[in-house]
Amino acid sequence: MGHGHHHHVDLEAGDRRVFAAIAVNMGLTVAQIVGGIVSGSLALIADALHNFSDAISLIIAFGARKIARRPRDAEMTFGYGRVEVVAALINYTTLIVIGLYLLYEAAMRFADPQPVEGWLIVIIAGIALIVDAVTAALTYAMSKSSVNIRAAFLHNVADALGSVAVIVAGTLILLYDWRLIDPLVTVLIAGYILWQSFREIGPVIRILMLGSPPEIETDAVLDTVRGIDGVMGIHHAHFWQMDEHRAALDAHVVIAEGRWSDADAVKERIKAALADRFDIEHTTLELECARHACDDPSEFGGQGHGDERHG
Repeated sequence: MGHGHHHHVDLEAGDRRVFAAIAVNMGLTVAQIVGGIVSGSLALIADALHNFSDAISLIIAFGARKIARRPRDAEMTFGYGRVEVVAALINYTTLIVIGLYLLYEAAMRFADPQPVEGWLIVIIAGIALIVDAVTAALTYAMSKSSVNIRAAFLHNVADALGSVAVIVAGTLILLYDWRLIDPLVTVLIAGYILWQSFREIGPVIRILMLGSPPEIETDAVLDTVRGIDGVMGIHHAHFWQMDEHRAALDAHVVIAEGRWSDADAVKERIKAALADRFDIEHTTLELECARHACDDPSEFGGQGHGDERHG
C-alpha cells in the first residue's frame, strides 16, 4: 500500500487544473442559463443546472484540497487531510441522489413519453459533452490518486453520459420518433452512476469509520509484531487508515521477561518491520514488561490507559 508520497506530484499544477475545470463548467452554466431565458427552453436551463452541479462538486473538491494542506494545530492534531474523504462522501452521496432521481424521471417518461424539443437540445448536449470531455481531461490523472478528485471526476463522467444520452436519444426520436429510447438510456446511465457510486462510497465510509486498510490483513500485521525477537504479545491494537494513503497502528506490546533493558531496540525493530512490510509509517506502541502486563487484555481496542500498570 502506498502511503502517499507519489500523490504530491505538483500540487499547484493540480490546483490550476481543478480551477480551470471549475471555470469551464461555470462558463457553460451561465451561457446555458442566458440561452435558456432568451430561447424560452426549459431543457436548456435544466442542463445548465446539471453543469452547475458538476461545478459545485469540483468546488467542493478544490476547497478540500486546499484545506487538507493546512498544518496540524492544537485543534486538529491529526491535521486536515481527512477533509478530502469528507468531500468525497458529500459528492458520492449527491451522485446517489442524482442516480435515484434519474430512475424516477425515467419511470415517469416510460408512463408518459415526452416529445423532444428539436435539434437545439441535441446541439446544446453536444457543447456540454465537449465541456465534460475538457473537464475529464483536466482531472483524470489526479483522480487516480485522490478519492476526493475521483468523486468529482465521477460526477463529470455521469454528466458526460447524460449528454451522450441526450444526443443519441434526441437524434433517434427526431429521425424515427422512437420516444422510449430516452427513458431507456436514462435507466442505463442511472444504473451506471449508482453502481459506481456505491462501489466507491464503501472505501470512503470505511476510512471515516476508522476501519483498517482493506488491502492489509490486520492479523498479518499483528503476527509480524509477535514474530519480532523480544516480543511476548500484542493487545489493545487499533489499526486504521489515517487517510487514503496512510495507515496507523496503536497497540500495547508485551516485552518478554528479562528483556526490558532491550525494550527500545525491540520497539525500533517493530517499527522498521511494519514500515518495511506494510508501509505503516505511523506507529504508537505502549510497552509493558511481561510481569506487569494488562490483566485479561482484548486483542483489539480496550479500555483507557489510565488504569493499567506498566513496567
